[in-house]
Amino acid sequence: MRGGTQRSQHGETSEALYLSSGFVYASAAQGEARTAGDAEGYVYGRFGNPTVAMLEDRLALIEGAEACQATATGMAAVFAALMSQLRAGDHVVASRVMFGACYVVIDELLPRYGITSELVDGTDLAAWERALRPETRCVFLESPGNPTMAIVDIAAVSALAHGVGARVVVDNVLGMPMVQCPLALGADVVVYSTTKHIDGQGRCLGGAVLGSGDFVEGELVPFMRTTGPIMSPFNAWVMLKGLETLELRQTRMCETATRLATFVEAHPAVDAVYYPGLPGHPQHALAMRQMSRGSSVIAFDFAGGRNAAFRFLDSLSLIDISNNLGDAKSLATHPASTTHQKIGADARDELGIGDGLVRLSVGLEAASDLEADLEQALGAATDR
Repeated sequence: MRGGTQRSQHGETSEALYLSSGFVYASAAQGEARTAGDAEGYVYGRFGNPTVAMLEDRLALIEGAEACQATATGMAAVFAALMSQLRAGDHVVASRVMFGACYVVIDELLPRYGITSELVDGTDLAAWERALRPETRCVFLESPGNPTMAIVDIAAVSALAHGVGARVVVDNVLGMPMVQCPLALGADVVVYSTTKHIDGQGRCLGGAVLGSGDFVEGELVPFMRTTGPIMSPFNAWVMLKGLETLELRQTRMCETATRLATFVEAHPAVDAVYYPGLPGHPQHALAMRQMSRGSSVIAFDFAGGRNAAFRFLDSLSLIDISNNLGDAKSLATHPASTTHQKIGADARDELGIGDGLVRLSVGLEAASDLEADLEQALGAATDR
């Protein structure tokens, strides 16, 4: 609510919005000193901004991190977190289940720069151990994984990675801030799409990278200042407002998601439900050790495949069809044809993303209304 606040001389209660691309100096000598880092103060919007700094300080406090760098989007956060520390000849090991754009970064983009990558079953510790080698510089994972909600043992993988001197980067979007703390489990770097739960109201794009001061200030910040994927002050101000209700929204969304996952699990149209908060999830015990709640996202497979999934989506009345997640409004999507379309059918098969899979991001509507909408749409999915 209050951490990191920098009030202006006017004493405003809401955080000030500094819409400025540059800053002026009292003297040429002050400009020289600030640019050299010998004097405190802002230099240029690409290097820092008071509104953005407030968001970074508050996120670091929430995450228990030494430092934070806000970025323009979640994918900017992922790419910067990796590229700021990797060089040609380095090796990356990643959990196979991840967001489609992250998959492309690991599997297609990094090799263009002479960085080899290897994808493993993130739930299999032996697979991690086999893949790690002396030149492995970085491990990347999502837990829960998008969209199948696979859980990775963050503490165990971190211990294995540190054994070969690799940093562990965790995308915690589905784990959610305040629900899971990867740094406390042994990870080195945490990334977010702040577009999701942190804004959480479908307004602005943003991202964040959190970790040690040495990593953020020594490696990430120079990369960001040169390449420029910085969050805008306006978006940072919106995110600061989102943080004020974050815990309340997360709690309500997770409670409703647990209720809806239980409801969907019992429906005959559904082959399987993937939700770590359910006792039937194969990694439920691990999930509940790592997470305080079961996430706001549910995935489920239709026995009738793509046709049943599309009939379900087209029959929704309250829930919207959208690729986004972590929003105050409940959103559903078909990953095979949207978020993971570009990775191809073979890769989707490896990830367990079948044509009948639907991902549901649970919002803040009344649980009874959402359940009623799911009930009628599930009925429509079984009509033919």
